[in-house]
Amino acid sequence: MITRLTLLVNELLSLGKVLSTEEQVEKVLKVLSKSKCDVKVTTIRETKDLTRMSLDELVGNLKTYEMNTEDLNRASESDESDDEEDDETILIDIGDSDMEEDDGTSEVSILELKEKLHLFFKKNLVSLMSVLIDDFQELPFNRDELFNNLPSLKFDLIDLEACKNIVVKENCTLKEQIAEPQVNRLCVEAQECMVEGRWLDLASLMLTSADLIFSKASEKDLECIFTIICNLVKKPESLDQVHEMAELISTKIIQQPNDKPALRLKILFNLYNLLENPYSRFFVYLKSLNLASHGKVTEHILPSIKKMDKFFKEWNLGVKDQRELFLAISNILKDNKGSAKDSFMFLTKYLETFSSEDASNMNEAKEEAARAIIDFVRSPDMFKCDLLDMPAIAQLEKDAKYAPVYQLLKIFLTQRLDAFLDFEAANSELLKSYGLVHDDCISKMRLMSLVDLGLNESSQIPYSVIREALQIDDSEVESWVVKAITAKLLDCKIDQMNQVVIVSRCTERVFGVHQWQELRTKLMTWRGNIAGVISTVQANKITEDNTQAMQGLAIR
Repeated sequence: MITRLTLLVNELLSLGKVLSTEEQVEKVLKVLSKSKCDVKVTTIRETKDLTRMSLDELVGNLKTYEMNTEDLNRASESDESDDEEDDETILIDIGDSDMEEDDGTSEVSILELKEKLHLFFKKNLVSLMSVLIDDFQELPFNRDELFNNLPSLKFDLIDLEACKNIVVKENCTLKEQIAEPQVNRLCVEAQECMVEGRWLDLASLMLTSADLIFSKASEKDLECIFTIICNLVKKPESLDQVHEMAELISTKIIQQPNDKPALRLKILFNLYNLLENPYSRFFVYLKSLNLASHGKVTEHILPSIKKMDKFFKEWNLGVKDQRELFLAISNILKDNKGSAKDSFMFLTKYLETFSSEDASNMNEAKEEAARAIIDFVRSPDMFKCDLLDMPAIAQLEKDAKYAPVYQLLKIFLTQRLDAFLDFEAANSELLKSYGLVHDDCISKMRLMSLVDLGLNESSQIPYSVIREALQIDDSEVESWVVKAITAKLLDCKIDQMNQVVIVSRCTERVFGVHQWQELRTKLMTWRGNIAGVISTVQANKITEDNTQAMQGLAIR
């Protein structure tokens, strides 16, 4: 097969197509993954850096694997009885390193082969767990503490004693079903990893077998298997090694999010609680968010989002990690009914992480900035925001694609209904492409226009001014004022006799630097007034005390 590949590479080279070493290795592994060497291919992918592996190194690994397998098969043939002949044939087929295509002369059907593969790898895991289980003398975590650390954990955690019972039972059941040499070799390798402290290699060894039986094994078996695998993170002394192992386990678990997603999420929660390093916990939680989203089991992750302020302080994240976290949470909440406001809140937190000095990275936020604007416009009960002051939003003003979206935001936050109608006439297709409904936008703009009248007109607004600004009939004026009061946008009284609305308070549509300065000025004025009152009271008290003292002397 390698000779044929070399000839093909040379022919492609003569035609002007150059295949890199990495591409050649990948093509060989791709072919082998569909043959009887898929087990070895999986191991190579898990343990080797394919970007640095040469074709010669790959061939050497395969030849070594072939020699070891042949030795084991010969030993197996001398030990197995005649009634186990079919099992030996299957194991020889699994380990055969011949790269030529299958000639169709296999002694067993594909269905039988898959079934024996399942039993073989299940036996591997049972034997590995038998080696490991006694090494965990006691439960390495406190159950109550776990639930306090991660309140969203809805699942009951399986303990190691239950794992041990399952291991003993499975070991007895499978003992006679699979030839022993391959299992013994795997156990020897696992013991070497334990003696030498190579816990990452041991986790990789177990994950490779666990991944191959995940779809067929029962949830109880898988729970047992991954409880033991996750407990390996307690072994390394180096935090870097612990993080690397947590990264390996969590990445493997989320590779097939649609296969038992709730169980996979449960395993990640278990792993989260076993970790002590805050950043490793963050990494696993982020993987949990991705798994919940792609596996459509977000209901299990939502309660933890309510505790995000506590987790955020614990994790102490950098800007890049903050962005990834906030955006992931926003995307999950976006698809959850009734969480639109929370989704918008985390989306604005994501946009706030971009500063004017971070111009090189702001391009990546353009799509999310436009989405935040559309979410604000679409929401029927959000009437103020700080989006205009964000650099990530401001960059859209000069962007060819998103400039109209930025203009729409300015209209909703600073202008009135007539400006929106002019914009709609010129950009009707744009509004439809974003799913914005005409009647909903008109209703919201009328309320925003009424707020603007309260901010910029005198405290008394005539009905005629409201009618003209909102483009409504005289009979509708009072109903729209009531709607504004209900939405807590205005505090006012309706004077029907004089046909005016008397405004006492109005909500700011934008609360930016100018509004903060006005608030500061008011607070300073109030502070000065209060200080004057206090001084007056103290002066009057001194005068009163002196008067009383003089009266006392006069009486004496």
